[in-house]
Amino acid sequence: MGDDGDVAGRDGKKQKIRNMVLSMAVVIPVAWVSYLFIPHDAGKDPVRPIGYQVELDAARRAAPYAVAAPQGLGKDWRATSVRYEPQTKMGSVWHLGFLDPQTQYVGIEQSNGSPAVFVDDATQQAEKTDKTVQAGGLTWQRYEGSKYNALVHEGSGVTTVVTGTATFERLTEMAAALKAEKAKSPEGTPSGAPSATPAG
Repeated sequence: MGDDGDVAGRDGKKQKIRNMVLSMAVVIPVAWVSYLFIPHDAGKDPVRPIGYQVELDAARRAAPYAVAAPQGLGKDWRATSVRYEPQTKMGSVWHLGFLDPQTQYVGIEQSNGSPAVFVDDATQQAEKTDKTVQAGGLTWQRYEGSKYNALVHEGSGVTTVVTGTATFERLTEMAAALKAEKAKSPEGTPSGAPSATPAG
């Protein structure tokens, strides 16, 4: 009697396992076929461009310097990051990041803090060279590094850095497109003199 119960139990387990195997044998091919016929965006660009006008307007109202942002860049330049930090160890810091048409990174960095400390941080320790570039009516110092290259302009009360993994041609293109402004005060008068380029 006990033996019959054990046998029945083992047969029941075998049946469950058999049913499970058969179910998997049916489900897996169906799932695979479904996967093959469902459209996939394997080539889709995972980078999502962002808007930055709200943050730019707020920074131009709050910053103690004219905040720079590009004008007239092509649509193949995509903004990917933006922030304004009013109080850091490097002063008031503005950041606006882009991907260029070759999907290389280009960042606009500004600060009213110590130029040497800020430039070292913004450029990922790139080294100053004796080369300069003319862009947007300003002279930019060229920096070269293993991680980032950069163009640096030290103006009156603000240091502007255009840096990233992009070529110097692209960095220069960005520097030439920059327009630095202070927002108008509530009374309707400029809270700082606007500039067509970063303050120089």
